Formats: sequence, structure tokens, C-alpha cells
Amino acid sequence: MTLAEPDVSVIIGAYEAMPYLVECLASVEAQSMDPARIEVIAVNDGSRDGTGDCLDEFAARAPMPVTVIHQENSGGPSGPRNVGLAKATGRYVFFLDADDRLGPEALERMVAMADKNGTDVVLGRVEGINRKPPQSMWGKTLDRTDVFSSNIKFTLSAQKLFRRALLERHGMRFDESLWTGEDALFTMEAYLRADGVSVLADYTCYYLVGRTDGKHVTKSGSYTLRFDSARALMELLARMLPPGAKRDVLMVRPFLVTVLPQFGPVFLRNDEEIRRTKMELAKPLMDAYWNEGVAHRLRVHERLRLHLVAQQRPDLLADVIEFIKAKTAPTPVLEKRGTRLYLAYPHFRSKPAGIPDRVYLAEPREAKAYPGWRQGSTESFLRRATRKIRRTLSQRRTTPRSATAA
Repeated sequence: MTLAEPDVSVIIGAYEAMPYLVECLASVEAQSMDPARIEVIAVNDGSRDGTGDCLDEFAARAPMPVTVIHQENSGGPSGPRNVGLAKATGRYVFFLDADDRLGPEALERMVAMADKNGTDVVLGRVEGINRKPPQSMWGKTLDRTDVFSSNIKFTLSAQKLFRRALLERHGMRFDESLWTGEDALFTMEAYLRADGVSVLADYTCYYLVGRTDGKHVTKSGSYTLRFDSARALMELLARMLPPGAKRDVLMVRPFLVTVLPQFGPVFLRNDEEIRRTKMELAKPLMDAYWNEGVAHRLRVHERLRLHLVAQQRPDLLADVIEFIKAKTAPTPVLEKRGTRLYLAYPHFRSKPAGIPDRVYLAEPREAKAYPGWRQGSTESFLRRATRKIRRTLSQRRTTPRSATAA
């Protein structure tokens, strides 16, 4: 007997997903949750490799209700996900990619986590199979957190459990105009609108499978699409957050994950026309959103490269990338009695280059790895205060008494 409202709707958008789809569907069928509490909505996005037949066969045998929708190819993952979301009736939705798979207890554990804590989004631990997954957010299970006080901003893929009422209340859908990064936009908005996020780090809920046929969307597409993705995410953050520390901490993500890789070793392999185009595409993003609040949250070599992009200096940038590519260690320059550390990457204190010293200044999290550096703020203040008191006492001892005091 099926429930009027399933606990979770599993939405699978599938395009040319064979043979990976077989194990994906098997992982849904093997869920420990009562099948009556699950519904599956699968959208065959114009596949011609047997994907549609595989979905139909699964619908005929699966212990849970399955809806299969066949449509012409939409050109990306957003369309199928939106179609599935429009059909969903579950309290929660989970977006499952057709080439990936679930851990056996994934849905049961994630739904229980959301119900226990009243949270709107649940992240289940991800492991990779022939593919590197995000890692920095799985340190420990968090019953309740948010995007500002955890590392969840570095996993913006759609493979999360979302409370459907949250998505419907805000009319949230995937942006079908984006060919890549559409899930980052959707997930970041959900994080910002959510009444709490849970992180389930002690059980592998999701297996991210690396395809060997080169059909992963994240591995394909023009570099121009990456700038489109970065711009869309930056604009979302600017709309939803006022200028300040909270916006800056989230702006780190598109700068670090989407923009900066375009100015790594691949930049050296690009011809002059592509280099010029990349600088042109980056300029409005740097002008609008790059600031000291974002910059000081990055490591020196990251900050330096983005500073040179902002200054439109591809000549100097190429020197820095060559230096990093060669794995040359920058010379540490300690000043202010060891409380200030500069990392002398190329063009440090070069008058012709004119790059400010602050660009090379290591923040404490990076500086602490270098012998001789020490935290200066509180200790220096106390030391200065002590010296001032000593000078005052010394002056009092050496000042002669006035004649009237005799």
C-alpha cells in the first residue's frame, strides 16, 4: 500500500546513462527504507542507448512506485530535474544522477536526520569511484549547521536531500539557461533559505562514479560556460546578501573553484586570443565582486593570481603561473619581529610591477607552517603596554622633586 505523501521523491534525470544506470537503479531498489515511503520519478532525456527501456523495465518490477517520463533531449541536467520536481509529491526530494549510486541506508538515514533536527537540507557523505569527491565538509556529523559556519559551500552539487516545502515556497527550480554550474546556483540558494542544514558524515550515502566514456558534464564544455556559471552564482550572492563578511566568505567559493582554475597551468597552454578572452570575461566579475574581504581569505598564490587578473596583467600572471607550475617554494620574508610573513612569489617588491605588499602577506592559517613566524596581535599589544608602563615608571623615578615640595 502506497502512502498519499511519500517521505522522499527520488528524481533521476537520465541521458545516455547505460550501463551505469543499471547499478544506479539497483541501489534505489536496495534501499533499507520501506518502499512504500519512496517514489521514483525518472526522466529519460532523449537517450538512444537503451536508457529508456532500462527505466521502463525498472518501473515494471520495482517495489516502490516509479514514474518514467520520456522527452526530447533538453541539452542539460536542469530540464529533467525540473520536470521531475514538478511531479514530486514526497516530503523531501533527492536528486540522483543516473551514473551514480546510493548507499543502502542513505534515504532512511537522511530522512531521519531531517526529521530529527527539523532541517531543510541534508548532506550525506560522498565517496568517489574513479572520481575525486568533495572532502572538507565530512569531518564530523553535524545535526544542525549553516553555510557560514561550515565547509558546505564547497559542495554545491544537487545530490542532497531537500525539503520539498522549502523549494515550493520559494519557487526554486534549476536554471535551464546554464550549461554547467546550475546545481551550484540551486544548492547555494537552498543553503541560504534553509532553516538549518544537517551533515551526515559517518555513513556513505552517495557514491560519485567517474565515467570512462567522457560524458560527464563537469568534464566537458567551453571555458566560457565556467564564467557564465561564476557570474550567476556571484549575482545570486549579491542579491541575497548585503555587502560584508557573510557575502565575502561565500564569494570565496566561485572565485576559488570556478574562476581561479582558468588562470592556472591551462592558461599557459592557451593561445593569445583565449588568454585575452579569459581576461575580458573575468574583468566584470573582478570589478564587481573582488575585494579585500575575499582576498584575505585566500592563500597568497591564489590571491596573487586573482589580483593580477583584476589588474588585467596577463604578462605578470604568466610568470607567477610558471613559478607555481615548477613547484618552486617562495622565499619567506619575516618582518616586524616575526609577526609579519611575506611569501616572495614573482614580482614581490618589484617597482615596475607595482604589486602592493599586502598581496604577498600570509594570513595566520598559512603563515603558521613557517618556522619563526608567530601570532602578533595580542602578544604585541601586551608587550607594547608593558614597555609603556615601564617607561612611565622610569620617568617618575628620575624626575627631581619640585622646590615647592621641599
